Amino acid sequence: MNVVILEDERLTAQRLESLLKKYDPAIKVVVTLPSVEKAVDWFLQQEESEQAVPVDLVFMDIHLQDGLAFRVIEQVRLTKPIIFTTAFDEYLLQAFKVNSIDYLLKPLNYEELAAAIDKFKSLRQQYNPVAAEPAAPPAPAPDLDALLRMLAPPKEATYKERFMVTVGPKIWSVETNEIAYFFLDERIPFLVTKAGTNLPVEYSLDKLTQLLDPKQYFRVNRQCLVSLPAIRSITAYSAGKLKLELEPKPRFEVFVSGDRITDFKEWLGK
Repeated sequence: MNVVILEDERLTAQRLESLLKKYDPAIKVVVTLPSVEKAVDWFLQQEESEQAVPVDLVFMDIHLQDGLAFRVIEQVRLTKPIIFTTAFDEYLLQAFKVNSIDYLLKPLNYEELAAAIDKFKSLRQQYNPVAAEPAAPPAPAPDLDALLRMLAPPKEATYKERFMVTVGPKIWSVETNEIAYFFLDERIPFLVTKAGTNLPVEYSLDKLTQLLDPKQYFRVNRQCLVSLPAIRSITAYSAGKLKLELEPKPRFEVFVSGDRITDFKEWLGK
């Protein structure tokens, strides 16, 4: 089986080739192409060459160095079967899954790769049940406009920039970037400024998680929503808990709930 890889990450391309060899040492990677321009040039040269290398299957990363790989399909009218490789999640990929053999989510997994190739072989056999060395079925052309619309960068999300707080006759306007954390006290939500001022807010913690930038704020438990700059230290506690030291120092201890520790660690690393 002859395979072409469209991938601009060298290590990912090497891993894919290694996994292919693990699946079947007879698989030959004809060429690895890192960009739309180079891929288009290569496929066009193959069309014009009398010594063109037959290609059975294409592994195609969606984002290449100079744009979306769908442009390759569009410009050379590529009809080879395709297995997409991408970091996008399954929900988004449903739009074009029917137009390809399959897709693989990064980081690449051997079992999923093997299943995708098995699927390709099965489809090829269905199209050519008698031929000794059956040719691969042509891949239907994707709806490029729909794909590009779905894969376009999303509009930048907007989050609440300030909170208006009324305390008696006074009205406060607090910039979000001046808020260290939020907490519940007797079911009443409060914000705490970096200067240590406590003020009641009219939003529940559930609503606040929607209004605040998730890169900057994380709900560590049912009572507390903290900002990244407010965390001064993190200590491993008994029974797998994490204890946070916040600034300003709260009058209560703050722990990360056990069911949120994994998400919390991922948040810290973003």
